[in-house]
Amino acid sequence: MPSNPAGGASVTMTSDPVTSRVDDRLLADLEAVVGEQHVRHTPGDVHPYSRDATPLFSSAPDVVVFPASTQEVAAVLRLATERRVPVVPRGAGSNLCAATVPVRGGIIMVLTRMEQIVEISAVELLAVVQPGVTTAMLADAAAARGLLFAPDPGSRIVSTVGGNVAMCAGGLRGLKYGVTRNYVLGLEVVLATGEVLRTGGRLWKDVAGYDLTRLLTGSEGTLGVITEITTALLPMPQTALTGVAYFPSLAHAGRAVSGIITDGVVPATLEFLDQKCIGAVEDYAHLGLHRDAGALLLFGDDGAPDVVKRNLQRMADRCAAEGAIDITVGGAVAESEALLEARRCSLPALSRLQPLTVLEDATVPRPRIAEMVDRIDQIAERYNLLIATFGHAGDGNLHPTACINPADGDAAVRVERAFGEVFQAALDMDGTITGEHGVGAAKLPYLQARLGADQMALLRRVKAAFDPAGILNPGKLGS
Repeated sequence: MPSNPAGGASVTMTSDPVTSRVDDRLLADLEAVVGEQHVRHTPGDVHPYSRDATPLFSSAPDVVVFPASTQEVAAVLRLATERRVPVVPRGAGSNLCAATVPVRGGIIMVLTRMEQIVEISAVELLAVVQPGVTTAMLADAAAARGLLFAPDPGSRIVSTVGGNVAMCAGGLRGLKYGVTRNYVLGLEVVLATGEVLRTGGRLWKDVAGYDLTRLLTGSEGTLGVITEITTALLPMPQTALTGVAYFPSLAHAGRAVSGIITDGVVPATLEFLDQKCIGAVEDYAHLGLHRDAGALLLFGDDGAPDVVKRNLQRMADRCAAEGAIDITVGGAVAESEALLEARRCSLPALSRLQPLTVLEDATVPRPRIAEMVDRIDQIAERYNLLIATFGHAGDGNLHPTACINPADGDAAVRVERAFGEVFQAALDMDGTITGEHGVGAAKLPYLQARLGADQMALLRRVKAAFDPAGILNPGKLGS
């Protein structure tokens, strides 16, 4: 096939669906690119890559490849485009929306061998890393230089920076610090045709041309394969402290959240657990939580010690004014870490209740959090499901979590229908179907309800411009 000047294969977009055509010839070509030991194609070897952290979604790839360089990524993509074979880029597979499930088979491209921290610059407040570097690795390396990598997804120990960028991951610090897209300065990305682009760069201010860096961030592997990330860092806060307040109901907690924001405090931590979560966490971790409370609110701040102490007191006072039945403020970093454990162990605590947990996310305006949780409870009761809810009170991002036994007849079907109603409820409240987990395959059926037909058509045109053969993560965004 002829090549263009940038080295990518020339492709004419067609309406034919991408199909899996992995044969012996392609396997040999892939082995020639990445090495025989870095290609897996037997059923036992590819099975672990048929799913990610999303329950109820599974589809087997035909082959799994582990490239070690940008050049190898480009070569694999040129082969895939020439043969019209799907390619699904993947990091650690910790996403929660089936974004890395190969719904049309083909090639899974695992980028975890590309795990080098290329540079950390304290002068420029940035890091340059390959996509397979884990969030925790980068955070620890930055901390050793007195710097903060602000994005903080719940799966930070295993999630990769490349995956964070592809999914635009959020986390507990989202209200004060924003999400992944707020820190991506530049990208190296390989298009489906094998062309290598560099978008953005090392600058905090750069408005030259369309913001392709921002477009690629959160594109879920449908527009290109990210092979290097330049990300902003911040000075490490001097201290961080946390408090916890118990309320008779989520409505009381919601009023406290609104009051805290109205008072002019932007907390580093503002998280909530409903009553079902409180009980599950206490059974699991024995932290001494008040089981009789209707809701628990974790609040915290970081920065200069005197500012943090003052802000924590202001937040505690607001909680008291809104009817908190008990308030504890951590007086030291160790005590604050113990308080935060209640939020961090919510999912493992709930996972003990039934063999399978289905964790979703939806976002509503802050003043409607309590109303949304009430609606979730009503939906759960109607479908005879246990759904507990925790989440980020500061930005209205809720994580309703269904605990089910797959052996319970049609439980999986009931969960799917229940969450369809949850997403619609969020839209009815001027919210969205996902605040931080992404769309993937799991939420694609609900995307048009959020964006409308005109935006969906535009997504498809953008997709065609980046990936004319349609090989990148087909069956997801823009498909």
